[in-house]
Amino acid sequence: MKLYCLSGHPTLPCNVLKFKSTTIMLDCGLDTTSVLNFLPLPLVHSPRLSKLPGWVSKDGTLNLEKELKECAGRVFVDSQPEFCLPEKELLDLSTIDVILISNYHCMMALPYITEHTGFTGTVYATEPTLQIGRLLMEELVNFMERVPKAQSATCWKNKEIQRMLPGPLKDAVEVWTWKRCYSMQEVNSALSKVQLVGYSQKVELFGAVQVSPLSSGYSLGSSNWIIQSHYEKVSYVSGSSLLTTHPQPMDQSSLKNSDVLILTGLTQMPTANPDGMLGEFCSNLAMTIRAGGNVLVPCYSSGVIYDLLECLYQFIESANLGTTPFYFISPVANSSLEFSQIFAEWLCHNKQSKVYLPEPPFPHAELIQTNKLKHYPSIHGDFSSEFRQPCVVFTGHPSLRFGDVVHFMELWGKSSLNTIIFTEPDFSYLDALAPYQPLAMKCVYCPIDTRLNFHQVSKLLKEVQPLHVVCPEQYTQPPLTQSHRSDLMLELQPPPMPYRRCSVLNLPFRRCYERVYILPELANSLVPSEIKPGVSLATVSAVLHSKDNKHTLQTSMVFPLLLPPSKKRKRVMEEPPVVLAPKPLLSGAVPLDAFLATLQKHGITEVKVEETADGHILHLQAEDTLIQLEEDGTHIVCDNNEPLRTTLRDLVLRFLQKL
Repeated sequence: MKLYCLSGHPTLPCNVLKFKSTTIMLDCGLDTTSVLNFLPLPLVHSPRLSKLPGWVSKDGTLNLEKELKECAGRVFVDSQPEFCLPEKELLDLSTIDVILISNYHCMMALPYITEHTGFTGTVYATEPTLQIGRLLMEELVNFMERVPKAQSATCWKNKEIQRMLPGPLKDAVEVWTWKRCYSMQEVNSALSKVQLVGYSQKVELFGAVQVSPLSSGYSLGSSNWIIQSHYEKVSYVSGSSLLTTHPQPMDQSSLKNSDVLILTGLTQMPTANPDGMLGEFCSNLAMTIRAGGNVLVPCYSSGVIYDLLECLYQFIESANLGTTPFYFISPVANSSLEFSQIFAEWLCHNKQSKVYLPEPPFPHAELIQTNKLKHYPSIHGDFSSEFRQPCVVFTGHPSLRFGDVVHFMELWGKSSLNTIIFTEPDFSYLDALAPYQPLAMKCVYCPIDTRLNFHQVSKLLKEVQPLHVVCPEQYTQPPLTQSHRSDLMLELQPPPMPYRRCSVLNLPFRRCYERVYILPELANSLVPSEIKPGVSLATVSAVLHSKDNKHTLQTSMVFPLLLPPSKKRKRVMEEPPVVLAPKPLLSGAVPLDAFLATLQKHGITEVKVEETADGHILHLQAEDTLIQLEEDGTHIVCDNNEPLRTTLRDLVLRFLQKL
């Protein structure tokens, strides 16, 4: 069993598991942190960005003014943003049989895998994962296509040139593999390969293994996966949460008795308490509005935004923010808010019960009805005529490199009354803000990450007790900025097996057994013999028939089908094979003292006994015969005396049991 690791990002994993003749891809996350190296894409022409100076090396030997721009001491690529894809050269991706998706954030690289590698398999995901994943992809494509860039920067990717660039461009990895965003056509083609599954549904793969999704408690439809054969079990835990939020709670008990547990997607903010961050978010928002400023919240169009809106729903009245408008701007804002209300069976019990009242599970429905929350596809059209300040705007993209958020950064960045509140943990807020410096607006960092922290995961692993744990190498050492914090790493016995991008692990367990079925008529013909109390044994002579990884013992009289003769193919078998009656099997041991006594009774008295490493050698001196008594066999060496050999054989057989 092998594990190929195609992504170096622990929360955006992409691994391939080879298990029992099947090749299974576990997630295909897209590393979007690469976009932080690019200039923002403004919706409206930005004089500030267009006047940025081009970059020239200090000694003047390297001039990349057309490709690289300098802003506040940092260098950015002036081109359409590009993404760091999962590794494609480590193995032939066309051999992948299935792709298992754990949540909608971990499927954003799907079109790159399914459309450009010769992939012909099936993708398995839950319905909310598919539908919300589609929305996020659609939003990403929309952000890119509505602000096209004519030029494409490639010279800076040359290895010799990249070495001479300032950081972080100098340290960017695999830049030649970075790709522009896919098209909507590729998204639709990729998602047409998805087959929907429900929690605990068992899906058979070629008769070899069974896969089954379990609720992971992180987001709508998010899953952990069980991959098992009759005698082996692998658990894949990715992006899980034990906190009480809107999704169904995590199913922990089904993870027990795993031979291997592959662990990814732990919290990116182990020191930040989500409840504390929510409180800080609300208080900073209220403070800014009361001072007459606007609040900008860069966020994804699904996920934490549902919890933020729910928190604000309870907070608005007590903070006297009833008249403040809340705007949610995204090409998929309407679909996202509606989807969250209709996936009732994927919600926690508390929200499920509201559906039967009937009430909408999420309170943002009431905010929309009372006009406190308004949603728009973009800043153009209705929004521009209805927009009033001070207000709160939720919009994307959290990287601040594309989407409507770029416009608000340009619009509000010069006033210290305004505040930007970061809630998504995927991007460093300092890197996100870099191309907007110098910035007057206040910045608040309240990362809300509900995924498992190290304390929770240690407790979980003690309960489910897998034999082996595999995880990204980042989890086996403390963060670089807090090297003294040994509590911010996984400490297990035996130690977890770490992996990094491009590593191939041989997983540390061997398959020992295979299940074989027996036909009823064959089972009926067996005659068990009791070899010791409670243990019976029967010999079987049969033909082993294997098809679709299922093995069946059939009676020896069932012969392969004879094919008609042809020029190309010879007959498989001209006549049925002759099946000889099997010899009886012998079991037991020959006790030395009792055997010597029996030999004496039969007149054999001169016996010299020699002890060996494997047993004993008996030398019958008068008869010039040797008897070797060993643990797994008995040998009688007797020259030209067939009656004696037969007598000795029968004496040995008295002590053995025939099966």
